[in-house]
Amino acid sequence: MDKVNLVEKFSQIKDYWNPRIAGELNGQQVKLAKFLGAFDWHHHDHEDELFLVVHGEFTMEFRDRSVLVKEGEFLIVPRGIEHRPVAEKEASVLLFEPAGTVNTGNLTDSERTRHTLDRI
Repeated sequence: MDKVNLVEKFSQIKDYWNPRIAGELNGQQVKLAKFLGAFDWHHHDHEDELFLVVHGEFTMEFRDRSVLVKEGEFLIVPRGIEHRPVAEKEASVLLFEPAGTVNTGNLTDSERTRHTLDRI
């Protein structure tokens, strides 16, 4: 039962689009990642995802619209909805999703796919 300092944890992350596990509860994982540039278009068949911006901002693109998510705000992407996060500048983002959720969803052959995540 240790507390987690998000500033400290994010300072350890030096790359982008590579989530780390910061905690687990009730079959869910709290993940930390830094975003920069555009990610891959993808969807998750079985998992909803929560994106909470700790620092910076990013745009969540959907096929029919875009949503700007600013520091201190979060967005939930329902399962099955195709999406792509895009960050013009570096953003620090906390993700909350079921354990085992693959970051690229239905794209299992992307160079950004992470099947195994490090703990931070």
